[in-house]
Amino acid sequence: MSKLRTKIANNLFLTSFVNIYRRYFFVRRRRFGFIDKTARVRYPITIKGIENVYLYEHAHILGNATIISTRAKFIMKKFSGSAEGLTVVTGNHFSTLGEWRMTKAGPGGDEQIAKDVVVEEDVWLAANVTLLSGVTIGRGAIVGAGAVVRTSIPPYSIVIGNPAKIVGFVFNPDEVIEHEKSLYQPDERLSRDLLERNYEKYFLNRIKDIKQFSKL
Repeated sequence: MSKLRTKIANNLFLTSFVNIYRRYFFVRRRRFGFIDKTARVRYPITIKGIENVYLYEHAHILGNATIISTRAKFIMKKFSGSAEGLTVVTGNHFSTLGEWRMTKAGPGGDEQIAKDVVVEEDVWLAANVTLLSGVTIGRGAIVGAGAVVRTSIPPYSIVIGNPAKIVGFVFNPDEVIEHEKSLYQPDERLSRDLLERNYEKYFLNRIKDIKQFSKL
């Protein structure tokens, strides 16, 4: 009988805990700027400025993420996701001639330059990636583990390192065109001209630099 009572008590405790957990995070989801019903966020996660976070269809962020979006938006579009440890910072403090750097950083005086951070569709962010103010991660891109992205990267590129640099592309232009026929409407697909220019500029013309960087 004592074992039965213990089992019932444990079940009641677990049920209560699950209900509290679900109720808390259901309310928290409503605080997002937008979060699609298919989007997933795994806790623990720290978000400052949750009203500026927008997660679209099937976007997901795994645990131990930190998103600081108090003055600008963080947008993750459909079918994109991140592994554990994502960091997003939409703002940056600036220097003023003749003033201490953090003079205006106190309560009510937190002046900063803030720009949206945008992750386009079909992007994969590996573990411990950092996205800094104003960057756009082009659709289909892959950001390698530990990369710190300070400037925007083109669609379907592969980037690694700090600062993040392009070391390749997921697909060549012909493959991207075939790929997008299955996923996008005609007016949403990237043009061959754009794909070829990016492939030449960021990859073919930089083969030696990429090989050298990859050895580091």
